[in-house]
Amino acid sequence: MDLRPKCHVETYGCQMNENDSEILLAYLEELGYESIPSVQDADVVLLNTCCVRESAEDKVYGKLGELKLLKAERPELVIGIAGCMTQQPGVGPALAKRYPYVNLVMGTHNLHRFPELFLHARTAQTTVVDVAAEPEEMPIFPRGVREGGVTAWVTILRGCDKRCTYCIVPYVRGREMSRPLREIRSEVESLVRDGVREVTLLGQNVNAYGKDLPGAESFATLIAELDKVDGLERVRYTTSHPRDFTQEMIDAIASSRKVCEHFHVPVQSGSPHMLKRMARGYTRERYVDLIERIRRTVPEASITTDLIVGFPGETESDFEETLDLCRQLRFDKSFTFMFSPRRGTPAAAFPEQIPLAVKKERLGRLIEVTDALSLEANRRQIGKTVEVLCEGVSKKNGQRLMGRTRLNQPVVFPGVAEQAGQLAAVRIASVNTWTLEGEAV
Repeated sequence: MDLRPKCHVETYGCQMNENDSEILLAYLEELGYESIPSVQDADVVLLNTCCVRESAEDKVYGKLGELKLLKAERPELVIGIAGCMTQQPGVGPALAKRYPYVNLVMGTHNLHRFPELFLHARTAQTTVVDVAAEPEEMPIFPRGVREGGVTAWVTILRGCDKRCTYCIVPYVRGREMSRPLREIRSEVESLVRDGVREVTLLGQNVNAYGKDLPGAESFATLIAELDKVDGLERVRYTTSHPRDFTQEMIDAIASSRKVCEHFHVPVQSGSPHMLKRMARGYTRERYVDLIERIRRTVPEASITTDLIVGFPGETESDFEETLDLCRQLRFDKSFTFMFSPRRGTPAAAFPEQIPLAVKKERLGRLIEVTDALSLEANRRQIGKTVEVLCEGVSKKNGQRLMGRTRLNQPVVFPGVAEQAGQLAAVRIASVNTWTLEGEAV
């Protein structure tokens, strides 16, 4: 029986937050805690928060209400709030005032100081609030605690310098700061020794990697370096910004044996007017040219994107241009969102805010178009034999395995749990909008 105190970390938001939660778990493990999936039995509960959309913040407020009841039953319970939501100006102190039973409120820039802040908060009589300014250089973090498996996140860059008018990320994550290439390779090699076969390189804008480093380190040179790691089967990356996606990067991906042929290139809108109001830094024509160059260089590429509807001032004509761009470029998959105003961003104060009913109606029409395109892309795989990295047993069907193709398509197919971590040849028999069904070859 493990007598160590128990901790539970709950994550909201993107893959970067998931990786930060793994770092928080590493710190807690160093302090003698054991991670458990249950809030009820934990001695420490940390909420690693997101603020990209209002719905993410609402989930945190709901969870804090639940934790109030648990704290009343067990006053010794330590509750902490971290992440992007708390980094917003004034939000940290406001949370401490509204939820006085919370022990620790900290932001994104002092993740490396978590152990000392946590030990202070554990014995303090009032809420410890520490929302720091961004550090002068990239801190060194311990390798995160993972749940196992054959895939892993590896952060290569933090922050974003782009300042899109709708986006809160530059305000809560700070400027772009890259990790040294040798440090990244060392972490990847360590993960491979632990059984990892696929890594996903993380950054708010991975294409900007290396711009702040001395020498010739770049995203292209990083890819070339990771291609040399023995035992590593695949490399993915997220997220890319079209503004920084150079031909050098496309060529580096094309020549790499390990980087997957999946390009996630968020466009956000097909309207030149909206792109300008969003401050995306590229035109529709330039974006189309980028996608066409990717397809010429990597003919088998899968292209996915992000789209926002209902941005302030978006007319029906602007929205139709987004639908037209989707039909023109025929994205393999699109992740669609309604505009959500974020306090402190320029777009939140823009006039001509779009009514919620209009946003919902446009989102429904957009999903109808993009889902049809996704199904069309998946149907092209029927009858093909594809390479799938087995990730483990399917959560929906314990008799089948789940894995992904190099194009990042989820595949469910027959097999045994011992195949996890192996590459399998799978013939695609049927598809739906999001998943492929396969037969082992």
